Amino acid sequence: MKLLSAPRQPFVGLALMAATGIAAAEIVPLRSIPLISAATVLALCILVALCWPKLALTYVIVAAGFFLLHKFATTNAPGQLLADELGERPRVVTVVGCVLTEPKIAPSGFATFLLKLKSIEFEGRNESTPAVWQVRWKGAPEFGDELKLFGTAEPIAPPRNPGEFDMRAYLARHDVRRMLFVRYPEDGTLIRHGAGNPILRAAQASRTWMQNALSRGLDDAPEVKSFINGIVLGIRHDTPQDIEEPFQQTGTIHLFAVAGLHVGIVAALLWVVATIARLPRKRAAAFIIPSLFFYATVTGLHIPALRAAVMASILVGSYFFERKAFLPNSLGAAAFFILCWNTNELFSTGFQLSFAVVGAIVLFANPFFRFFQRRATPDPFLPQSLVRGPRRWMHSSYEWLCRGASVSVAAWIGSLPFILWYFHLVTPISLLANLVVVPIAFFVLAVALLSLITTPLLPWVALLFNNANWTLATLVMGIVHLFAQIPGGHFYVGEPDWGRRTSAKMTVLDLGAGAAIHVRVDGNDWLIDCGSERSYERVVRQYLHWAGVDRLTGLVLTHGDSQHIGGVTQLLTDFPGVRLIDNPAPDRSVIHRRLSRIVTGLERGRRRADELAAGDNFQLARNAVAHLLFPPPGFAGATADDQALVSRLVVAQSTAVLFMSDSGEETERALLSNGSDLQSDILIKGQHHSGISGSAQFLEVVRPRLIIASSTEFPEHERINEQWAEQIRARSIKLFRQDETGAVQLYFSGDEWSARGYVTGEVFRSVSR
Repeated sequence: MKLLSAPRQPFVGLALMAATGIAAAEIVPLRSIPLISAATVLALCILVALCWPKLALTYVIVAAGFFLLHKFATTNAPGQLLADELGERPRVVTVVGCVLTEPKIAPSGFATFLLKLKSIEFEGRNESTPAVWQVRWKGAPEFGDELKLFGTAEPIAPPRNPGEFDMRAYLARHDVRRMLFVRYPEDGTLIRHGAGNPILRAAQASRTWMQNALSRGLDDAPEVKSFINGIVLGIRHDTPQDIEEPFQQTGTIHLFAVAGLHVGIVAALLWVVATIARLPRKRAAAFIIPSLFFYATVTGLHIPALRAAVMASILVGSYFFERKAFLPNSLGAAAFFILCWNTNELFSTGFQLSFAVVGAIVLFANPFFRFFQRRATPDPFLPQSLVRGPRRWMHSSYEWLCRGASVSVAAWIGSLPFILWYFHLVTPISLLANLVVVPIAFFVLAVALLSLITTPLLPWVALLFNNANWTLATLVMGIVHLFAQIPGGHFYVGEPDWGRRTSAKMTVLDLGAGAAIHVRVDGNDWLIDCGSERSYERVVRQYLHWAGVDRLTGLVLTHGDSQHIGGVTQLLTDFPGVRLIDNPAPDRSVIHRRLSRIVTGLERGRRRADELAAGDNFQLARNAVAHLLFPPPGFAGATADDQALVSRLVVAQSTAVLFMSDSGEETERALLSNGSDLQSDILIKGQHHSGISGSAQFLEVVRPRLIIASSTEFPEHERINEQWAEQIRARSIKLFRQDETGAVQLYFSGDEWSARGYVTGEVFRSVSR
C-alpha cells in the first residue's frame, strides 16, 4: 500500500507509543516515590538516546515518558487531594474562584459551570487550592468572573440507572471531584469581572458576538437558530433533544461538532482572503494558522476542532519549510500534541471518535474510491478529449459520487465500534444521509461565515445571508428527519448478558418519586409507567436505547400521577405502534386528560387504549401473563394513589411478581378482603402519599422473599420509614431500597431468579449458591 511506503512520517509511531504509555499507566499501579526513581532512569535513557540515536529506543522512551506524564498528572492531583481532605459527607464551605467555563442556565434559573478555586474556608480554616469544582448557583455569572460563594460541597453522584451518562467519571477525568450547590442568589458575591486567561475571555466575547450576529432575523425560528449556532460554533446545549436525536440516528450528529469540515471551510475562506490581499504564501500561512486556533478556541477548544486545527496548520505550515506534508503524519502529530497537552484526552469520546474517523478516511477512502470508480470507468484507450457532452457530465458526476461515497463508507467504518460502544446505535442510513446532508451543510457554514464577515460592514447584507441560511438549515433538518423515519435506517443494540441464560429480564428504574419498570420476556418489551417528562428525557429514553429497544410492545399506565406518566406524550412519539393499557378509574390528572385526547384521535391519528380493571388478564408473552387485581370496574378513589393499578405477573408459570405502584393501606385492605391470589416471590412498590403502605397483614399474605421499594429524600412521604424497614428485616425479607441500590435488575431463568442493585452491585438470589 502506498500509505505504508510514504516517507518520513515519524509522528504516527510517536502518537502510537504515547497512547501505549498512557494506557499502561492506567493499568499499572505506581506510587509517588517509584515515580521519581522511574523519572530519573528515563532521564538517563534520554541522554543515551541523544548520544546513540536508535528508532526503537526513541519509541520506548516516548512510551515511558507518557507513562510517567500520565502518572504525575493523575497522582496527588489537587482535586483529589482536596476531596480526600473533605471526606465523603457533604460540607458547608466558602470558596473564592474564577469561572472557568461558559455558564449553562437551566429553566429553573440555576447556572452550572466549572470554578477554578483560589481558596476554600471550612471548619474555621482557610487554605489555598488550585482545584476545580462544578458549581450550581441561582445567579448570573459570566466567563472569567471571580466569585465568592457559600454553599454545600457534595461528592458528585454516580449514575443510578443503566444507560445514564456517568458524569462523575467524566468529571473525574478532569480532576473535578466535588459539586458546590449554592442555594440562593445572595449566597454568591461578584468580586470582579475579567479574571482568568485574556485569550479565552476574548474568544468567549467573540463567540457571543458571533452567536448574536448569526441569530439576527431568526427570533421567530428558535429551532433553526439553535441548529445554525450548533453547526457553526459548536453550541449544543441550546439545541432541543427532539432536534438533535434525528441527527444522531442518521449518523450526522458530527455536524454539531466543530471538526475538519468546519476548520477546512474557514481555512479555505482565509486563503481566499489572503489571495485577494496578494499576501505571499509564507505570510498567508502566518495569518491563517493563528486564526484557525482562535476559531478552535471560540468554538470551545473541543478535541475535534483542535485536531483539525493542528492538521490544517501542519499542511499550511509546510509552505514555511517548502516540504510536502503527509496526512497520516499530520494526524499523528495532532494526536501527539493533544496528548502532550492533556493525557486524559486519550479516554474522551471526542478524541477517540475524531481520530478513528479521520484515520479510517486516510486509510480506506482511496481504496474504496478506486473500487467504486472501476465500476463505470470509461474505455482507458479512449482519449479524454473525445468524452464530451452528457457522457462527460455523467462521468464527472459519478466520480464525485464515488469520492463522497468512499469517504462516507470509510468514516462509517471508523466510527462504528465507538458509536456502538458509547451510544449502542448502528446507523446504516448514515452512508446515504451524509452524501446528501454534508454538501448542504458546507453551504450553511460558508453562508454563515459570509454573514459574520459582512455584519460589521453591511448589516442588511448579513441579514440576507441569515435568511438564506434559514432556508438551508430548514432543508437540512427536514432531510435528516426524513432519513430518521426510514425503517431499518438505524437500530439500537443492547449490551449482551454475558454468561446468562434468562427467560425474562426486568429493570426497576430509580426515578425518585416516579416509576418506570421495563419487562423483557421472549423478545417482547413492555414498560410499566414511564416516569415524569423530565425523567423520561434524561433517564428512561437513554435506558431504552442502552437496552436496545427499537420497538416497544406495550405500555401500562398505573395511575394519573405526573411522576409516573408525565413522559407518555414523548414516549408515544418515540414508539407510535405501542399497545396502551390504561387505568379506567377517573381522576383529575391533566396529563391523563391530555392522553385521553391523544388516544381518541383529537390530537393525532387514531389510537386504541385498552382500559382494563380487576379480573382482567393480558399476556406480555407466551410465558408471561399479568393478572389485574385492582381497581374493580367503576371504582373511584379519593386520590390517584388510592386507585393505582395493581397487577400480578407470573413468569414461566413459576415466579410471581406483584406490582403495587403507589397503593396504600386502603388498597391493601381491599385486596385482602376480595380473596385475590397475592402470594408473590417479589413485591415492587412505591410510596403512598400518606406515607403508610406495606402493612404487616398484607405482607403476611403476600409472603415475598424480596421487596423493591422506591425511596427519595424529598418529599418526606416518599422516603422509606426506618421503622418499617426494620420490620421487613425482622421478617427475613430482603429489602432493596432504591435510595441505596439505584435501579434494580431482575433475571429469571426457569424456577430461579436473581436481583442486582445497580449502584451497590449487591446480588440476591432465590437459590443460595
